[in-house]
Amino acid sequence: MHARDEFEEPEPVTPGPGTRDRPPLLRELLLVAGLFLVYKLGRQLTAGHTAEAYRNGREVWDLERALRLPGEGAVQSSLLHGDTLVQLANTYYAAVHFPATAAFLVWLYLRRPGHYVWARRALAAVTAAALVLHLTYPLAPPRLLPATGLVDTARLYGPSVYGPPDADQLSNQFAAMPSLHFGWALMVAIGLIAVTRTAWRWLWLLHPLVTLLVIVGTANHFWLDALAAAALLGLTLAVVRRPRRAPASTSVPRPWRPGALVGAGR
Repeated sequence: MHARDEFEEPEPVTPGPGTRDRPPLLRELLLVAGLFLVYKLGRQLTAGHTAEAYRNGREVWDLERALRLPGEGAVQSSLLHGDTLVQLANTYYAAVHFPATAAFLVWLYLRRPGHYVWARRALAAVTAAALVLHLTYPLAPPRLLPATGLVDTARLYGPSVYGPPDADQLSNQFAAMPSLHFGWALMVAIGLIAVTRTAWRWLWLLHPLVTLLVIVGTANHFWLDALAAAALLGLTLAVVRRPRRAPASTSVPRPWRPGALVGAGR
């Protein structure tokens, strides 16, 4: 005879981490595309605030000097030692930002669905907050301010993603604060560190570090643009909590019933 009662219910199984149902793919594609279009449209709304953006840029430059932050020129001087290095920095700025973030979301969607929802919400929230700042505080990047003494490395050495500021219809070049290049890169690193367990996972921090040096060295952002992005992301992650890890043991104890002892003695 079986040692277990044949009428006994099977043991329930607690799902492990990452086994949560994935959101519908079509819905996610439409949501991400919609958020991107809203963001691009919102950036265009500040395109006419040129004088205010230049004034704010000079104020940020003066504030950094008052705070004794390192000069952005020190980073740019290091890049300008050779054409190859500065071209690599320009390429990183132009080509890594969106693909790296998209690859991060796709990987989470396929391998860590629960964490994908967390990361997507965090990225959407920090991008929405950044859009509000772009609308309320237009800011010219240091490459457009003669007072900084910095050059537009992308225009001089290539490749460049921007045209002349007054004629650029595809992007708003006066949306420097906060830097979403840095904010998104930092979220990618935090997300990958949170969901992986290898000892090498901390190397993902190289992505935001390299991004920081690139955006400053190419004169596309001030130091304070990156600090503002980090602060926004920190506030966002304090509100959008990541999924909890499941307990190590997934077995669930069964309620005791007299019939189980009878069956065990057969």
